[in-house]
Formats: sequence, C-alpha cells, structure tokens
Amino acid sequence: MTEAGWQELRFDTQQAAVEALEDWLFAEGALAVTLEDNADEPLLEPGPGETPLWQQVKVVALFEAGRDLAPLLAAVPQELIVACDDAARHVPDQDWVRAWEDQFHPMAMGDRLWVCPSWCEPPDPTAVNLRLDPGLAFGSGTHPTTAMCLKALDRLSQAGQTVIDYGCGTGILAIAALLLGAERALGVDNDPQAITASGNNAEANGIDPARFVLSLPGTPEVTAWQSSADVLVANILAGPLASLAPDIKALLKPGGTLLMAGLLEPQAEALIEVYAPECQLRVADQIEEWVLLEGQFSPA
Repeated sequence: MTEAGWQELRFDTQQAAVEALEDWLFAEGALAVTLEDNADEPLLEPGPGETPLWQQVKVVALFEAGRDLAPLLAAVPQELIVACDDAARHVPDQDWVRAWEDQFHPMAMGDRLWVCPSWCEPPDPTAVNLRLDPGLAFGSGTHPTTAMCLKALDRLSQAGQTVIDYGCGTGILAIAALLLGAERALGVDNDPQAITASGNNAEANGIDPARFVLSLPGTPEVTAWQSSADVLVANILAGPLASLAPDIKALLKPGGTLLMAGLLEPQAEALIEVYAPECQLRVADQIEEWVLLEGQFSPA
C-alpha cells in the first residue's frame, strides 16, 4: 500500500541554471517546484519590474508517492546542478491550511496594540486589536521593520492626529494608527494590489472609509495632504526612501514626526544625511540588522 503524501527531491544549483532545471523537472512529472535561498543571501531593493533570484539556489521538487525516482535521479542533467539528494524524502499528507495558520499567532506591538489573525481570539479583548491575515502585499507584522513601526505608532499615535503611511502595503501601519486614535490617515503605494489589500483590511477592522484615503503616488489626492502629517511612516527600502525625500518632507507639517524603516544599519548614516537638516533623524530602534529612524520635521 502506498503511504499517503508525496516524495521530495532537493537540488543545489546556480542562478543561471534555475529556469532550465525547473523546466526539466516539470517535464519529468514534478507536481510542484519551489525555490529557496541556498547561501543566506538577502535580496534587497529590486528595480521596477525585476524578479531577483539568489546566486545559489536550492530547488525543491515534489513528485507523487510510490513512483520510483531512481531513474530520474540518474538522468538529471549534471550541467544544471551542483549537488542533489541521493534519494527522495517522504513528505506526509496533512492539513496544509491548518499547518499554515499555525505559523501565525497574535503579537503584542507595544503597550496597547495587538496584531491578531482572524482565526485567533485576541489574548486581551480590552486591548487595541488589529485583525490582519498574512497575504500577498508586504506587511503582516512579523518582519522586524513592520514590528518596529507598529511599536513606534503605539507610542506616538494620539487622538486627532493625521497619519500618512507611505508605501502602505497591507495598510497595517495606517490602520494601526487609526485604531490607536488617529483622526484620519492617507495610504500611498505604487502597487494597485496594495491599495486593494489596504482597503479590504481597513474594512475588516471597521475603519470608516472617510477616515482612510488610499492613493497611488503623484495624484491630486496625495498633493492635497501636503504639510498635513503629524506622523509619517515609511517602511520601504533605503534606496526609495532616499529618492522620495522631497515628496515625504512635503507631506509633513512643521514639528511632525517622521518614522522610516526598511533599511539596514550600514545604510542609516547615508539616509540621515539625505534628510538633514530639515529632519534630524536618529536610530530609535533596532532588531537584528534592521533599524528604525525617527525625527521631527523642522523646515527652514
């Protein structure tokens, strides 16, 4: 009797050979092929339209249970791989939805705020509980940069404030600010999918659409918010944060607080110089190699 589940084969390869190896595996009957980093190599700041890939890649292929994979292993084109498994590994069948959900749990973000997946009961019903399920757009609260921004917003957000989330992704930061007491928020993102995700997440959290404006960059809606932000948070990457400096500074009111994340510690000094002298930024938090910059806007 065939054991329920699948068989898994793992191949070490180089970036240039990935596509050809994928094609070969699918032609040989692979049910699924996934790619993993094989050298702890971060992928930072891809250009528009780019889909970057690691230099060293582990290719993982799934095949039906019960099939003899020895002939396939013997026939693998050697020019496409660096190394591979000697034999297949059994992958047991399971409730994949439950297994995926088990990876995500409620997370405390400061003194007031919790981020809770929809399938979990909030640990503290009296807290500010933001409901958010992991999805396609960036920002579920699990990444260090998002966590640092949420903790800063928990500390800074007050009743009546205007908050701008530049590069809003899922909308998690703007929604958190609104739940924590901000009067209105603007979410800006260059990805229409992020705009849709932010709107859906705001609705799921009971946010009045009149309080949360969503827009692509460079629109009249964004221009109308110039010099209005009590708090502007931008969790993007160091390169865009530098190039967007004029746009970001134009949205802050005098004395407004700027929070910036998505950058590594070695990138902080250069970005601090880009925003000086109007914003005297400092490293306000750090998790692993990621840092959060914070400062007040003081136009000349």
